[in-house]
Amino acid sequence: MPPTLRAGLILGLAVAAWTFVMGFTGWYRDPWLLRLFWLVIPLQIGILVWALRGTAPVAGYGRQVWNGVSSSLLASMIIFGASLLFTTVVFPHYFQDLEVLGRQMMAQQGLSAQQIETAVRLQAPMQTPRASAMAGAIGTVVTGFFTSIVAAVWLRKK
Repeated sequence: MPPTLRAGLILGLAVAAWTFVMGFTGWYRDPWLLRLFWLVIPLQIGILVWALRGTAPVAGYGRQVWNGVSSSLLASMIIFGASLLFTTVVFPHYFQDLEVLGRQMMAQQGLSAQQIETAVRLQAPMQTPRASAMAGAIGTVVTGFFTSIVAAVWLRKK
C-alpha cells in the first residue's frame, strides 16, 4: 500500500476511534475531559511526520507537502463520515448534551441568562451533524497542510 494512502487511512481511523472513545466514555459531557478531544491535533502531526519521514528519501519539498496534504484529504473523508455516524446514529443527543454543558459552564463563569441565550443562539448554526463533520474535515486538511509545510523542510530528499 502506498505510504500516502496508508497514512491517510491510519489518520482517519485513529481520529474516528478517538472520537468514539470520547463518546463511549462520556468524556464529552465533562468540562475538563472534553478538552481531551483536542489530542487529535498532536495525533495528526505525529502520524504525518511519521509518514513524511518514510517518503523523505524519494521526495523533494513540494512532493512531501503534497504527500501530507493527500493523506490529510483522505483522512478528512473518513473523519467526515465517522462524525456524521457519531452525531446522527450512535450519539443522536450529542449536541443537546453539549448545549447543556455549555450553559452550565457559562453560568459558572457568571454570565447572565441573556448572555447565555445569546451565546447559544450564535453557536447554533455550527451545532448540527453536517456543520460539525465539515469543521472536522476542514480542520484536518488545514492542520495537514501546515504540518506538511513545516515538516517537509526537515524531512525531504536533500
